[in-house]
Amino acid sequence: MKFEPPLEPAILRKRYKRFLADVTHPSLGEITAHCPNTGSMKNCWQEGWQVWLQDSNNPKRKYRYSWVLAENELGEFIGVNTQIANHLVYDGIKQGLVKQISDIATIEKEVKYGEENSRIDLLVTHTDGSKTYVEVKSVTLKDPAGLKLAGKIGVNGCFPDAVTTRGQKHIRELLHCVEQGHKAMLFFMVQHTGIKSVSAASHIDPAYAELLAEAIDRGVQVVTYAAKISPSEIVLDQSLEFVL
Repeated sequence: MKFEPPLEPAILRKRYKRFLADVTHPSLGEITAHCPNTGSMKNCWQEGWQVWLQDSNNPKRKYRYSWVLAENELGEFIGVNTQIANHLVYDGIKQGLVKQISDIATIEKEVKYGEENSRIDLLVTHTDGSKTYVEVKSVTLKDPAGLKLAGKIGVNGCFPDAVTTRGQKHIRELLHCVEQGHKAMLFFMVQHTGIKSVSAASHIDPAYAELLAEAIDRGVQVVTYAAKISPSEIVLDQSLEFVL
């Protein structure tokens, strides 16, 4: 997807209250932008980094600009908006770019399912009538030091970046789908150009990592793809390795 309107550069000053970021815009000066990410954003921002904003073109909005990308000191791009991950996976499946999903009849978004009052990100119905339930997670944590401590040498990306009871619930729901005879997929959409492989962050949320290992053993499929990111566009790119 191309960024329309085009993104505008700025310098990050701080991120706070989860939804806010103070930046220095080259023509507007000091402004506060909306941060569309409720997570910890661990290792995804630092004062002085270049960031990329999108103008809502809505002068009535309290925070007219939204923070879309961060660019770290290595020149690696990080997608800040977690909802973009869902759009990338939807478009990728629809365009036939996700090799793990084929024979598609329909793709539905945000369908109610499960035993814990959940909504699945994407529900794919295949031409033979079977269904694949796809839960999408945006991966942005590049944490080689933490992964080395966890004994996963050579892996540099992980999920989650904080303890997530919600993420654990989603795994349980996918397990229920498998028990009902459906296909279930946990799709890690990597929005960080410096991440080359992904693992569960057992050093951050061991309960999540244990539950994910159980889910894989019981038939939940894990798929990992990278996003190709630039200030002009973000698209689904190549498959990456997921390491248990």
